[in-house]
Amino acid sequence: MTPTLPILDNHMHLNPRGRCLDAVREFVRAGGTHLVLVSLPPWSLGIEVTEPGEYRQVFDKVLKIARQAEGEKVKVFAVLGVHPAEISRLSERFGLLPAVEIMKGGLEVASEYVEKGLAVGLKSGRPHYAVEKSLWDASNDIMRHAFELSKDSGCAVQLHTESATEETIAQIADIAKDAGLSPEKVVKHFAPPLVRACERLGIFPSVLAGEDAITKALSEGTRFLMETDYIDDPERPGSVLGPKTVPKRTKQMIPQWGEEVFWKIHKDNPEKVYGVEIDV
Repeated sequence: MTPTLPILDNHMHLNPRGRCLDAVREFVRAGGTHLVLVSLPPWSLGIEVTEPGEYRQVFDKVLKIARQAEGEKVKVFAVLGVHPAEISRLSERFGLLPAVEIMKGGLEVASEYVEKGLAVGLKSGRPHYAVEKSLWDASNDIMRHAFELSKDSGCAVQLHTESATEETIAQIADIAKDAGLSPEKVVKHFAPPLVRACERLGIFPSVLAGEDAITKALSEGTRFLMETDYIDDPERPGSVLGPKTVPKRTKQMIPQWGEEVFWKIHKDNPEKVYGVEIDV
């Protein structure tokens, strides 16, 4: 019997305040089999963090959702960490240096979950919006700390950053290498379909599953992951892409591109990046 193609969404959020398990069921009905569940900022879950240990409330809630989601016949891998936009909120409340220490400490807590086998990667990055130089420099420092923790834990890092260009990808790769981390372990979430450039620089792109973007990515190779960045925000239903998009897009494109390329994207690539087994 020919094994069934696994289909993995590399960046999805689930929120008890949103559709949560209904979104998972939609993903599964469309043919999804695996997803990477990425932790939300604390305030999205009704949590206010004032010191690093309080991130455990966030991570424990994410893992509880992951366990519930697996009851819907999907395999869930957790990526836990600190959203880069937290630098703005925390620095307004506590000042820049305390904010940096809280965020670095939160990443250290997340790395404990990785080391216990409860998560497969860390979440970090830098603001996707304009900030003053002091916040930008601090964000790069926090991201570098995430790379150091990732190197020590042997895990991947998913990055939320500004819109990526070849120049910014090269900058990030340099910071990772300077921290001792192979860029192969750095996943650029919400990446443009710059597959060749990312391969040359070592960063692993996670491409939003719009038809044009995936077509462009496939024209450059198969060294990428697919994602929806589904936010599960009741105020913005369907944002960024809906839960069924990755399986729907994959099936839509198989007749033209063949199934073999999607085995690479949905099984080989995530196994390499996260060190997991994508069962079929």
